[in-house]
Amino acid sequence: MYLYLYDQYIKEKKYTSIIKQVENRLTDIGIAGKIVRLQNFTNADSIIEQEIRQGVTTVVVVGNDETFGYVLSRAAHQQVTFGFIPIGEKGNTIAPILGIPYNDDACDVLSRRRKMSLDVGWFNGRFFVNQLYIPPSHIEVQYDDRFVVSSQTGKIELVVCNLQPFFWKDTKSQGFVIHPQDGKLEAFLRPLTKVGWWRQEYEESSIFPFTEMVVRAKKPFVVVADGKESKEVSITIKLAKEKISLVVGKERQF
Repeated sequence: MYLYLYDQYIKEKKYTSIIKQVENRLTDIGIAGKIVRLQNFTNADSIIEQEIRQGVTTVVVVGNDETFGYVLSRAAHQQVTFGFIPIGEKGNTIAPILGIPYNDDACDVLSRRRKMSLDVGWFNGRFFVNQLYIPPSHIEVQYDDRFVVSSQTGKIELVVCNLQPFFWKDTKSQGFVIHPQDGKLEAFLRPLTKVGWWRQEYEESSIFPFTEMVVRAKKPFVVVADGKESKEVSITIKLAKEKISLVVGKERQF
């Protein structure tokens, strides 16, 4: 049985015909199912848990990167297969990495059920599937109990990736591929070296895999994990014990 979790934005008029095409395709290939429309305060984890008890075996996120992160960051521990139907190209950067085309073409990938078991990130009791980001902050970074990174200005910018790679727009770095099955998380880190009126200067960015990282500060710093923002003074980042079963396409990038 299939459960489809719809994001709020697909109610916009411009998506009406797309959603109709998606639903018709799902019916034609025999994998239509129950539809639940997500609201601002919807507890996705609770809904999925309840539907699993009713026989659901596949949960399909219908929306964009934000929807994908919102659902998976809360329900990654559930013993169910996840799928993804990206609606519209705007805000959908994860789908190409997974080899999933946009709109109703994604239904064919879903029906083939090519499943892979993928790593999940964890920090302070929360999951993240895609990325964790800390903007330039006065933090100290220690990873794998061996290495400590700091900056002469005291500020460091940090991105931890599990599924999607990250590139700073003001650098020429490219071609780095994330492998969400390698039992490691990848950190993109660069200390801030100079703050000017018009621009900031950084050390050359470093990219390294790790199994556990501790980030500390004397004052709260911003953490954005799969689109959800919080303020912390200390976080431990590592791979979760759980993995997710996800339907992917043949053209995936890992």
